Amino acid sequence: MTVFTFKQLIGGGWVDALDQGTWQLINPATEETLGLLPFGNARDAEAAVDAAAAAFPAWASKTVYERADILHRAAQWIRGRIDELAVITTQECGKPLRESSAEWQTGANLLDWFAEEAKHSSGRVVPARRADRRLLVVHQPIGVVATITAWNFPVYNLARAWAAALAAGCTVVGRPSEYTPRSAMMYAQALVEAGIPAGVVNVINGDPAAMGQVFLKDARVRKLHFTGSTRVGKLLMDGASQTVTRLSLELGGNAPVLIFPDVNVEVVAQQAVTAKLRNAGQVCIAPQRFFVHSRIAEEFIEHTARFAKEVTLGNGLEMSTDMGPMINATQRERLNTMVTTSAQNGAEVLTGGKRPDHLAHGYFYQPTVITGLTTAMPVYRDELFGPVMPIIPFGDVDEAIAQANSLEYGLAAYVQTNDLKTATHLYERLEFGMVAINDWLPSTPEMPFGGVKMSGMGRECGEEGLLEYQEVKAVYMGGI
Repeated sequence: MTVFTFKQLIGGGWVDALDQGTWQLINPATEETLGLLPFGNARDAEAAVDAAAAAFPAWASKTVYERADILHRAAQWIRGRIDELAVITTQECGKPLRESSAEWQTGANLLDWFAEEAKHSSGRVVPARRADRRLLVVHQPIGVVATITAWNFPVYNLARAWAAALAAGCTVVGRPSEYTPRSAMMYAQALVEAGIPAGVVNVINGDPAAMGQVFLKDARVRKLHFTGSTRVGKLLMDGASQTVTRLSLELGGNAPVLIFPDVNVEVVAQQAVTAKLRNAGQVCIAPQRFFVHSRIAEEFIEHTARFAKEVTLGNGLEMSTDMGPMINATQRERLNTMVTTSAQNGAEVLTGGKRPDHLAHGYFYQPTVITGLTTAMPVYRDELFGPVMPIIPFGDVDEAIAQANSLEYGLAAYVQTNDLKTATHLYERLEFGMVAINDWLPSTPEMPFGGVKMSGMGRECGEEGLLEYQEVKAVYMGGI
């Protein structure tokens, strides 16, 4: 069995918080403590940035092949321990074990993908207008990269940034959510075991506001990646203006799903419930507003309510569990208030809508299907981030598209149809960074991930994700 170290990683050493602060980590499925972890402040962030800045020149000067070898070894280390890693992730975030295992597999895949993609980021030679001149475009690492990532995908959220940044030749300071810090520490341990030099990757856990201010004010931090709310994203944009720090922001979502009558309604309803309830609905790209054609709406609602009732809630470590808990009581009460307020204003809760009676402990909430909505209701207007499915019938396609585009979010959208013309019409007109046609998982290392409008800026993954961590330099050579 692997020995994991659950401490901060600064300058190659596993350390406690400089002021000896601690955080009591809670299992959201049982409300039992998982232990005390270091919980630092600005001083820890400053030390980590110092370490990353000191390590940058040597790491950036390594060949892309040398960096790739380390990333590949880290991926192999992860794959050899996925069962152990997944248990620890499930304990701190609540999702079923199979979902945690898949997330760790993706974390390894991202290391492999960017290790190889960086080898092809070669810039270009541009034909010059004069015979005595040479024009080159070269890609160079941007510098120290800071990441602030969310608890819902404690491995994936940071892996897509770290893998790209490290492959590009950047050094990293990661601040994971205090609700899921152990996953970040284990991902860092994989890199340490793979031989990454001291200071190239650092992990700190602590006060998010204080640490975020260090990242924004220190001019050595050339890039900040953030996964979280639109509200905090706007604050980071304000702060980044002081040092012109480059940002990648993956913010809120409220994904529409447009379902047309040429599909197998029962099959799509089953898929919709599965997709919606992944990680208890705590997914930024979770399908949320289900616009269903009026010809099949009644049938879709009937199937959806039946499938939702059949979902087994429980501890993610139990193989019979279909859906685990929400991350904490605050998130659960926020969701319950949204459902209750919508119901008081005329919405109809067909199933769910409360805490399950048979689970006395844990932050569980029943899978909920709700209809009879207006656009002013919270479950329609606001990001749910929980296991609630609002269903809205539609008759006119253009009106449904207008409704889908009407909110400030623009992360992901979904379309279910077997008609190519309809699919093309929809993906061209939907104002979202990602559109999935007859697919429920718009995410893979090879494709760019990110949103438009209030859902963020920048892209992770794909070749675009590597460029986010590189500076483009134009070189002019005369007198040849």
